[in-house]
Amino acid sequence: MSFSINKEDIASFHKNYRHHPNSSVLENTVTKNGVRNASFNWHSIADNTPHFSIDLKTGDVADQKQSGRCWMFAALNTMRHDMQQKFNLPDNFELSQAYQFFWDKFEKSNYFYQNVIKTAKKPTDSRKVSWLMNEPQNDGGQWDMLCALISKYGVMPKAAMPESFNSSNSRGIDEVLNNKLRHDAVILRKMINEDHANEEAIDETRRKMLNENYRMLAYTFGEPVSHFDFEYRTKKDNEFHRDTNLTPQEFFKKYVGWNLDDYISIIQAPTADKKYHQTYTIDMLGNVVGGREIKHLNLPMDEFKQLAIEQLKNGESVWFGSDVIKYSETKLGIMALNTYDYDKLFDVDLEMTKAEALDYGESMMDHAMVITGVDLVDGKPTKWKIENSWGNKVGHKGYFVMSDDWMDKYCYQVVINKKYLSEDLKRDYAKSPVVLKPWDPMGTLA
Repeated sequence: MSFSINKEDIASFHKNYRHHPNSSVLENTVTKNGVRNASFNWHSIADNTPHFSIDLKTGDVADQKQSGRCWMFAALNTMRHDMQQKFNLPDNFELSQAYQFFWDKFEKSNYFYQNVIKTAKKPTDSRKVSWLMNEPQNDGGQWDMLCALISKYGVMPKAAMPESFNSSNSRGIDEVLNNKLRHDAVILRKMINEDHANEEAIDETRRKMLNENYRMLAYTFGEPVSHFDFEYRTKKDNEFHRDTNLTPQEFFKKYVGWNLDDYISIIQAPTADKKYHQTYTIDMLGNVVGGREIKHLNLPMDEFKQLAIEQLKNGESVWFGSDVIKYSETKLGIMALNTYDYDKLFDVDLEMTKAEALDYGESMMDHAMVITGVDLVDGKPTKWKIENSWGNKVGHKGYFVMSDDWMDKYCYQVVINKKYLSEDLKRDYAKSPVVLKPWDPMGTLA
């Protein structure tokens, strides 16, 4: 069935537009101020004040700047919150995000080569190969991917590997590295399909490629140090401390001290293809070959929220992933469904269920942050305190308010310590994961 727009249709649309209430005023308002400003609901400010019945003590907000490292910042922030309480560290203490960034880029390049080799027999226009070549690597990631990095490389304070131009502005290295990886994919596929090279020859070529990648990343971010000194003054009594000649692994064990296996991913994906109380993984998603794999436990929203609340009640912040752009006012630090009245402004129906939004590409997880508080009224959450990683010039010195209904609609993932799970949920998490396709919305990177 074909439908072509004709002149009579245009004339009818024009007539209807001119007879639509307030069309002239609204046309001037929207063209002058933009869609967001014209549809902003002023009452959303009063409805989302930054006051919470549970409010964890946290430090200064970090700034990922022009990079896609939110998942790293959020994860490292949860760790530094704990460190600040245990060791009385100053509010501006941070763990090095640049250190993780270096190793993530390096490991992702090897992970890409692994997938190129696995799919070498497939045609270049197959969906898997097309998906792989569309973006060989990017800045984004998942909680499990950071755990894989830390398990292998440890962590270090920001002073040991500070930010550089490129860690804060990653577009340049992303463009060049992806160019290099696609170039290398051509070579690897030819070796397999045309030269019929053996595994030893492929490994030798791959090692040469990785050597080049290491050099590129060292030029870009600086080469990570193997040992460093940890120096700081305590926040309350201004006492000076120095711990010398530490490795990143030693630092993690001594100052963070977490068992990363205790922290697991809980997702909220109400689509028909994903049963609740079942675990899922994503094909071809990861960063460290042989490292920790992606694994999510899918739960209903009420259980999802309750786990986050229990963790907050115990003084632990919560890493979470969401679709941050939707109905979010960055300058004011508000994420709420009543922030913008797009439907009222345009007199159209925009309502979609969470499942429909996922299935039809309207929404997906694109940003990770940290929940540091919640406002409970009669035991029920009404709004949540959010630590972002966009610096202190937005929101409330970098902190945002997330309404509870916004969480229902656009929050997809939280990371929870297994000790807060019931025995039934622990058994659910132990299930073998269903493997989702690489392009599944639960495989998007924060």
